[in-house]
Amino acid sequence: MINRRGLLGALSGLMLLAACAGAPTDAKGDPLEPLTITTASGEHRFMVEIADDDAERQRGLMEREPLADDRGMLFQFPDVAERGFWMRNTPSSLDIIYIDPRGRIVSIAKNATPLSDAIIPSNGPASGVLELRAGRADEIGARAGDKVSHPFFAE
Repeated sequence: MINRRGLLGALSGLMLLAACAGAPTDAKGDPLEPLTITTASGEHRFMVEIADDDAERQRGLMEREPLADDRGMLFQFPDVAERGFWMRNTPSSLDIIYIDPRGRIVSIAKNATPLSDAIIPSNGPASGVLELRAGRADEIGARAGDKVSHPFFAE
């Protein structure tokens, strides 16, 4: 026989599962996080995967399907430094956006060549790097100096 407390606990657990079931997740099952880029054309919202440790940053979007228009991956680094990314084992072109600790775009490498080992420099110190589907930066009018809003960046 199920007691009232057990029944309430089970129902609460099911409600929590149902609420989480609709939330978007990344390839590992972790929830995606909201990120906004504010450009001259307005606010543009994305849901991003987070790469915040060495293994995740090294793997990035390798061997993955192309990103949807409203998706991305945010690479978070514990320091501020010149950055360089490559496209090794990444089959679809990306826009690579380098971001300073205050959330300002440092530079944008547009339409990075798929599967290339060429290093794409940040051309300035960055603590974050956002990868979007190739062409998205131009579609939203993103430029150096525009604001990226996410809890990782100091306001």
